[in-house]
Amino acid sequence: MPFAQLKDRALISVSGPDAEHFLQNILTTDLDTLGDGEAKPGALLAPQGKILFDFLISRAGENAFRLECRAAISDDFVRRLILYKLRAKVEIAKLEQALVTLVWGMESIASQNDSTAVADRRFRDEPVTRSYADAAETGDIAAWQAFRTAHGIAESGADYVLGEAFPHDVLLDELGGVGFKKGCYIGQEVVSRMQHRGTARRRVLIVEGRLPLPVAGTELTVEGRPVGTLGSSAGTTGLAIARIDRVKAAMDVGQPILADDVPVTLTIPGWANFTFPQEAVSAEEA
Repeated sequence: MPFAQLKDRALISVSGPDAEHFLQNILTTDLDTLGDGEAKPGALLAPQGKILFDFLISRAGENAFRLECRAAISDDFVRRLILYKLRAKVEIAKLEQALVTLVWGMESIASQNDSTAVADRRFRDEPVTRSYADAAETGDIAAWQAFRTAHGIAESGADYVLGEAFPHDVLLDELGGVGFKKGCYIGQEVVSRMQHRGTARRRVLIVEGRLPLPVAGTELTVEGRPVGTLGSSAGTTGLAIARIDRVKAAMDVGQPILADDVPVTLTIPGWANFTFPQEAVSAEEA
């Protein structure tokens, strides 16, 4: 079975009598729908609705949660959580254990001897398990990145810059990372308005190049005009956050889309529910 061990991740514990109420009121994830043995994506937003921190959250016992994020943002994330703590009866701490072992492409998600194993619910068509127990081997990190990229799962750092993307841009609305039926949370008004008005135009798309793709951050262009930005890539396959209206306009008239000089095609991840806009887009709008 393919597996990989990530060393650039960090774990944050939030526990105590008020832990669930505290997190439910500030994070995008609806914790009422978070079951034992699963990890769901989420974000802590700015009041303007853009993502300040992204993470995976899972239950770690009674009145306890585990938030997994990039190690590079973990200290700032802890400080921000403490800032919002006020009088809530919660304990917030960065854990010493920072290794994450991933296993994918197997039907049974957990070892009976590993109580930390959780199903990564971002993946719909193939099961992925995340484990927070020690592992002796590193595995194949390149294979994991290729797998994540091929399935259209974007992460901050590799695919977008924190503070610049809305949850809809990175498909958190499609991945169970935004609770549209729960109460208020930070940035909720902006996110709900985008959802109800259907105004999301920047979306994660899968990129296929005729040649190996250039580096992350490369602009995707149509006749010199930007339509998106390339993120992670593995050979000729990658991710991009792109304006789906501009991409559709180019596709409709057969204009080539380029990443530097590499011709590419852009497709919606197979599990996603959104579609390219059906209405015509004028040249001025595009």
